[in-house]
Amino acid sequence: MNGDAQSLASEPLPGGADPGGCPADRGAAPGARSAGGGAAPGARPADGGAAPGTPGCPITIDPLVGSLAAETEALRTAGPLARIDLMGAEVWTVTTHAEARRLLTDTRLVKDITRWNLWRDGEIDESWPLIGMVDAGRSMFTVDGAEHRRLRVKTAQALTPRRLEELRPVVERVTARLLDAMAAHAAEAPDEPLDLKSAFAQPLPMSVVCSLMGVDPALEPRLHHLYEAFFSTLTPQQERLAVLRELDELYHDMVRRKTASPGDDLTSALILADEGGEPLTAEEVRGNLEAMVAAGHETTVTLILCAVRALLTHPDQLRLVLDGQVGWEAVIEETLRWESPSTHLLLRFATSDIEVGAGGAAIREGGTGGAVIREGGTGGAVIREGEGVAMSYRAIGRDRAQHGEDADRFDVRRPAPIRHLAFGHGPHICPGAGLSRLEASVALPALFERFPGLCGVAVAGTRNRPVLTQNELESLPVRLG
Repeated sequence: MNGDAQSLASEPLPGGADPGGCPADRGAAPGARSAGGGAAPGARPADGGAAPGTPGCPITIDPLVGSLAAETEALRTAGPLARIDLMGAEVWTVTTHAEARRLLTDTRLVKDITRWNLWRDGEIDESWPLIGMVDAGRSMFTVDGAEHRRLRVKTAQALTPRRLEELRPVVERVTARLLDAMAAHAAEAPDEPLDLKSAFAQPLPMSVVCSLMGVDPALEPRLHHLYEAFFSTLTPQQERLAVLRELDELYHDMVRRKTASPGDDLTSALILADEGGEPLTAEEVRGNLEAMVAAGHETTVTLILCAVRALLTHPDQLRLVLDGQVGWEAVIEETLRWESPSTHLLLRFATSDIEVGAGGAAIREGGTGGAVIREGGTGGAVIREGEGVAMSYRAIGRDRAQHGEDADRFDVRRPAPIRHLAFGHGPHICPGAGLSRLEASVALPALFERFPGLCGVAVAGTRNRPVLTQNELESLPVRLG
């Protein structure tokens, strides 16, 4: 962690709040001048009686990611729908498996930022630090319905199980090259710890997704730098906006070159798609390319690192895996549940009021004269038209109602199948889920086979980067044995 991060990490949360407490009054973050419902973000109700996670008393999501455990517990305590403060913007978040499955398929929640009341009213603008994750340009990640299907279909065709198996040799080659480099490092400096993130977990998925999309390998170091700056909450907003402009220009230039001279890659396939219907515009191809490179490497970085950390801190379970008593698939799925790569996924917006019952069942509007038809539950929070809704996947993955009272425990012997939502659910389920699983299924066994004496260096004390949306470790120092 750099010096700025260290000094900030030692300070309390804004306003002196802990994740589970109602924050003291404070000014809104730049670009988030007030919250929906008339309350300033994080304001304490006058009577002091509001429970954390309710309107006017949101749970502060720590942009420095100081304690995910405390944050997760506060969200679970607040119930299936909790009010949170995202760097000055007050929105809802979903914290349980059952409610997430329902709301992720509810067509009244859309990706169109123009439906967000804070955006429409000018209370959120481009100076909000998270705007680039919500107003991300036109791609399959930001539209719904028929337009979403049109933008997604060609990418989905490139990521079928059969096509992914064709990518396996690429993943194996990149994995072998990185492991060779790690072995050379160990030979030259046997007593020096090695950062598994920078040496292995980060370059592997970046190289693979760039190969898939047809991105020049020479650009990979620059892309790594740009995405590090984009996701970090410590990056000044003007610098982050400059990063976004550079990424847009880089991908725009690539689409222009691929249009003139197509190759054997997914970007060229998107440009040349002619299966009927309206072809993708250059802006749509660029949007899909940019989104795939970003999402296609960040998820796998976290999956690999969290799996290794979990195994190194649970040596009895690592032995079961290395002895062949438990398969690597179980390791991957349990890691995805226990340490979801996405901590908080932003954002969907309500096109009408949605009431979420205390019993966890959505209460839908409908029937004659707009009467309310109850599908279950006996009341609860209401997502008002225009409000934003996030998905807190780390809390969802540790939902005790879904995964048992031991949901906080990492256990590769957990009964299969492990039904988690780490890659989402419904129409917007992550299109790269299969690719991420493939990369992990190659990388993890290859790593432990090559370095059977792999051990961590103060692994239990590893910290997260200041990335609000991703469960990203700062580093993972190891000795190769």
